[in-house]
Amino acid sequence: MLFRQRLTYRLVSLVIERATRAHCPLCREPLQHTPNKKVPFTILSSDHFSPDHSVTIGKLDSVTKTYGTRPALQDVSLTFSSGVTGLLGPNGSGKSTLIKSLLGLVRVDHGSGEVLGLKWPEDTRKLRDRVGYLPEDDCYIHGLQGIESIQMMARLSGFNKTEALRRAHEMADFCDLAQERYRTVETYSTGMRQKLKVAQALVHDPELIILDEPTTGLDPAQRQQLLDRISVLAREKGKSIILSTHILHDVQRVCDHVIILAGGQVRRVDTLANLQRPSQASLRVAVVAEASQLHQALVRRGLRAELTSHLDLVVYGSPDETDEIWKASYEAKVMIQRIEPAKNSLEQLFLDVVRESK
Repeated sequence: MLFRQRLTYRLVSLVIERATRAHCPLCREPLQHTPNKKVPFTILSSDHFSPDHSVTIGKLDSVTKTYGTRPALQDVSLTFSSGVTGLLGPNGSGKSTLIKSLLGLVRVDHGSGEVLGLKWPEDTRKLRDRVGYLPEDDCYIHGLQGIESIQMMARLSGFNKTEALRRAHEMADFCDLAQERYRTVETYSTGMRQKLKVAQALVHDPELIILDEPTTGLDPAQRQQLLDRISVLAREKGKSIILSTHILHDVQRVCDHVIILAGGQVRRVDTLANLQRPSQASLRVAVVAEASQLHQALVRRGLRAELTSHLDLVVYGSPDETDEIWKASYEAKVMIQRIEPAKNSLEQLFLDVVRESK
């Protein structure tokens, strides 16, 4: 067994060694990096970065893709901004097809655009050098250790063996792959494989990171850790990230912008803050007990309020109404736990969009 693992690694190394001398083994085009070139690695640097979410990193116009007679993308036009963009949609909405089209892994029927200053789809090969991609499905070589799998991705990006190994260990540290990095990948749990795929996507220090369903199969603690890493990459390291998911909590946790796909079409594109902003200013009030008593006291004071549960209510009006809410609380002898601006339910918005698309 050990012999087969070593033989697999040696064969992979030979392929990469030959490829990095001249051409990519997948498309036969010249690699952008020379084998001995050292590129400064910035992902784990201590410099703090203040992201500008108004910067456009990509734009697609009228993208259409069909599989046989089934349309996967229908006249998709959208703009990607820097920061974290959530690509939301139900299963089968076209999210993965859009990502693969963006990377040139799927050939579209027609459409044009520009991503990271490169013409799309003409320059997708150059684009892939500047993008880190975490696919939804596992794709690894049996017999390779975790650290070897990460190093292999760096070698495929054109880095020499020593530099690739240094970067691999740095990314393994960032993704919390401790001694597990020396185990073969087929022995990994789902959570460990996700960590490995994140490290592989980051090892060449990409400008744009695309994550396709990265939290699938993770337990709550692992999901929180992964979302924390996404926040660090975007807020502190200045990386632009596209997060494809159907888990609304993940979008609310880390995203700045939201794109909702349904039926192969773009249904909504906006900032998360705008999507959650209610049409009428209101405050959400959480109480310890008996929200109905506070509701009656607010109505007596001429405020418009609505009970949402026995411990919550919504008070319509500007934040200036806070003083009146506290007075009503004292009058009704109800203890307030929290007052905050009310937000639209992203879940309800998502369901409404999906319902409209059918």
